Amino acid sequence: MIQALNVLDTFDIPEYPTGMPDEPKLSPATPEDLVNALSFALRFEGRRRVHHADDSMARITADRLVKHLEQSGFVVMKKPPRPAHKA
Repeated sequence: MIQALNVLDTFDIPEYPTGMPDEPKLSPATPEDLVNALSFALRFEGRRRVHHADDSMARITADRLVKHLEQSGFVVMKKPPRPAHKA
């Protein structure tokens, strides 16, 4: 009869950096920023439109997600906008 052995091994895992990354000029994202970003993500995949996500449903879903994140104590940071693309 073969017995299963429970083995707990600690592997050498490099430590993760602590604190915020050294990104310059991070600022807290507003709830509206988050709603817009999540709503966009629900409606598009890259630049291609996803047709199974209605605009109003995407907006409602994004709004509910943001409210839940706020109630859970999340803080989301954002970088400043990128410079305009030179065409």
